[in-house]
Amino acid sequence: MTDGPPLLQGLHRRDYQPDAVGPLDGVRVLDMSRLFAGNVLTQILGDFGAEVIKVEPPAGDTLRGWKTKGVSTHWKIYARNKKSLGLDLRNPQATDIFLKLVPSAAILVESFRPGVLEKMGFSPEVLHAINPKLVIVRVSGWGQGGPYGQRPGFGTVIEGMSGFAAINGFDDREPVLPPMYLADGVAGSYGASAALLALREAERPDGRGQVIDLPLYDPLFALLGPQAANYRLSGQARKREGSRSSNSAPRNVYRCRDGKYVGLSGSTQTMAMRILKAIGRQDMISDPRFATNADRLANVVELDAAIGDFIGRHDQAELVTLMEAAEVTVGPIYDIAQIMQDPHVIEREILADYPDAELDLLPMHHVVPRLSDTPGSIRAAAPALGEHNAELLAELGLDEAQIAGLIAEGVVAGAAVARAEDAA
Repeated sequence: MTDGPPLLQGLHRRDYQPDAVGPLDGVRVLDMSRLFAGNVLTQILGDFGAEVIKVEPPAGDTLRGWKTKGVSTHWKIYARNKKSLGLDLRNPQATDIFLKLVPSAAILVESFRPGVLEKMGFSPEVLHAINPKLVIVRVSGWGQGGPYGQRPGFGTVIEGMSGFAAINGFDDREPVLPPMYLADGVAGSYGASAALLALREAERPDGRGQVIDLPLYDPLFALLGPQAANYRLSGQARKREGSRSSNSAPRNVYRCRDGKYVGLSGSTQTMAMRILKAIGRQDMISDPRFATNADRLANVVELDAAIGDFIGRHDQAELVTLMEAAEVTVGPIYDIAQIMQDPHVIEREILADYPDAELDLLPMHHVVPRLSDTPGSIRAAAPALGEHNAELLAELGLDEAQIAGLIAEGVVAGAAVARAEDAA
């Protein structure tokens, strides 16, 4: 087990459920993607029962290299419920093996730069000639066409050019990029929905597979809401407002007496009035400067000062208790240590500990969303590189001698190679 803080008490320990069956049972997914967006997409499908086969190069998926204290925690979480097939697709024999898997697949996910799939010999036309009902998800930075199609498309650039960074942070400081993989995560979530929409069409008696063009840019831009419409109506681009909202007031992060913070929102008229009553400012309820949401937005500095003054005279826990008693929408600003000890997180198993060979216990997020009758499950830990080579190659009719030959020639990569070297 790696060095670090002691295990936080409370998280439930769960075992993997290898025999669990989800609503996507029987759906095979070929995942050629690298890094985050594609892995999020296929992790969601895998959680709900799809058989996800990671087709990895000899070096493995790039996500394996994202490590914390020498451990690929990203890989362990986002490659759960997947199988690994190590193939050097620069080799014609590996290409033949891959194409033999295509007829059994319902969905294929790739995240190469536009045009690379075609150069590899796996164009949508080739794939659909083999499997007309195949759903092909093409993840890229900018899409399969357009002036930026051939640009590298990492999420950082997308988060800047989508308009997200321009509205994130405080107006008197530089724009702020998200501290996590926002563009990739949003695209992966959109992509899982898109794949299932296309699969629904393909499964009709006369249905066919289709190509899903999934840039990182488009979903994140869509998530940012009616900025273009607002700009056309007002002639003004939205400014950075910190934790305030341009749509409702009050809404902000406030500092408590003990130096901790809370987030508070009054997005409805009833809630806003309830907040003013809770802080003892009934005078503001009848003040025309705070009568409506539009009035409160116009006078947000004075509004925030009044709320901040009240909150600043209470410790965080005391403040939350007071506000909850007044049925006010408020919550503490948590760090991850607090999240892992929160009773709601523990009881609902939003996080749970799973057995892990390197860490003893690995905390992982629960399957999202939760279905009442056909829930998803975590059936297996993330695979070692090429862990399922023998299983998948045998399925294609290759015997042990043929598999050994492919290993020796470097066509097959990963765990099978390591085992062969150990035996030698």
